[in-house]
Amino acid sequence: MIDTLLAATVFACLLSASLGAMIISPKLAAHHKDDETNAVIRLVANIFVVMTSLVFGLMINSSKNTFETVNANSHSYATNLILLDHSLRSYGIGGRDARSALSAYIEMAIAHPARAVDSVKGAPDPAGTALDRLSDTLMTIQPVEPYHADLASDIRRQFQRLVEQRWTIIEQSEGVIPMPLVGIVVAWLVLIFGSFGYRAPKNSVVVISFVIAAALFAAAFYLVVDMDIPFQGFIQVSDEPLKRALAEVRS
Repeated sequence: MIDTLLAATVFACLLSASLGAMIISPKLAAHHKDDETNAVIRLVANIFVVMTSLVFGLMINSSKNTFETVNANSHSYATNLILLDHSLRSYGIGGRDARSALSAYIEMAIAHPARAVDSVKGAPDPAGTALDRLSDTLMTIQPVEPYHADLASDIRRQFQRLVEQRWTIIEQSEGVIPMPLVGIVVAWLVLIFGSFGYRAPKNSVVVISFVIAAALFAAAFYLVVDMDIPFQGFIQVSDEPLKRALAEVRS
């Protein structure tokens, strides 16, 4: 939701700045449009073009790193779920209930992915509840011989690692790009587009160019913010690793 709202705001601001400056410019006094004034405006605009390019490049890199990190952690999490299932299989009959609880948890994790914002709002967490049931089931395992005792201890360590990984992924799902920084970059672009409109002739080609440029910048902001929040929006971390883990547990 926030990425769509941001994209619409960026488009409206940039288009208003460029077309507004183009409409107002002919109405200004002659000394506001002389060569010296144009040179200063061009110089100021060039400064912000450079700054915007650098900061926006850092934003793209940051959102890309966030997405890739969460994606890698999701694959690692799915792998550890499979390893826990293999350990429960090795345990034998005593691990059947735990395997059923593990399968139920993975189903719930696919259907109801947890997010940091949901935790803050106190929203229901069906996957977390299913994970608690798996924990309770693992606690009921009572080994009677050294082999199974060692295996049960290893299973509990694997489960603890899963819990840590899950909360790491949840905390990484809220994004790292601060909105004040996004606002500053948008303000710089508004100034740049305004300076372009100030010097632009009034014709349809120029207007179409401004519309296309504003739309492309809005799309770029949408993608950057969308990638920074990996479990929401158009670009999301795939749940295929969890689906493969579920298929392996059920096999």
